[in-house]
Amino acid sequence: MILNYIDESGTPDVPGNTSHYVLAGISIPISRWKQCEKDVNAIKEKFGLGDAEIHAGWLIRPYVEQHNIQGFKQMSFESRRYEVQKIRNSELLRLQSPQTQKRYHKTKKTYNQTKAYIHLTYEERKAFVEEIAGLIGGWEFARLFAEGIDKIHFNPSITKHSVDEQAFEQVVSRFEHYLRIYSRGSGRKQYGILIHDNNQTVSKRHTALMKEFHQKGTLWTSVRNIIETPLFVDSQLTGMIQIADVCSYALRRYFEKGETFLFNKVFQIADRKDGKVVGVRHFTNLGCDCVVCTSRKSEDRPEIIA
Repeated sequence: MILNYIDESGTPDVPGNTSHYVLAGISIPISRWKQCEKDVNAIKEKFGLGDAEIHAGWLIRPYVEQHNIQGFKQMSFESRRYEVQKIRNSELLRLQSPQTQKRYHKTKKTYNQTKAYIHLTYEERKAFVEEIAGLIGGWEFARLFAEGIDKIHFNPSITKHSVDEQAFEQVVSRFEHYLRIYSRGSGRKQYGILIHDNNQTVSKRHTALMKEFHQKGTLWTSVRNIIETPLFVDSQLTGMIQIADVCSYALRRYFEKGETFLFNKVFQIADRKDGKVVGVRHFTNLGCDCVVCTSRKSEDRPEIIA
């Protein structure tokens, strides 16, 4: 059995607040699951994160409160938490007026999303995510499947799907293809299952889509090795979903900003065939010369298989 953990980065809404939407899945043999969890948890413990959720987008951003605390870098983790929380509590009290309600709710959301990380400096948070990405890139048994969609070039009237539905169909097709190749190499049929972050806005649609794929196939392939519909789980409680989050974030930041410090690490495990990348695609204009597009070259779409 091969487990494929799936998460997204960016918004599928057009135009939304990101230019790209990325759906990424990282697959591992079920026999490797416990060791992967152990390796990830060891890095989390090293940075004082314990049971905290890994959410790359919230980790790698400046926290302005830290710059206003003298000697912050020299403090213990406990002291850092106390000083940042003190400033944040004061700010939330200040914003509790009818005139600042919108800003209050936005600020409170930011504080809630970043609370687990406030004891780490920006440099430490970045180092943590880089170490996680390096761990992922060293998993020679893992494979990365992803669809990065530049929404400017997305035409729903042609695809007949929404942005997130097209991305899901592509990831399913590539994972199914990989399972068949893996089966031939192992000498027996290998099955896979999709484990998806529990996003309420897409769970029903993706479940319905997967049922359709089982009956009629995707645009590219029939589905014989992926079992069931996706299992939707809470990313706070499932560590490997958080690893998929790092992968999807790394890809989106590369497509949008050209950032490579995470991308270069996780891209090492992109599924390849005869040296060409087939597991990851950048859906954009034909003139794109990013690493993903040039790595695919003639493999600009998955092989159609029955």
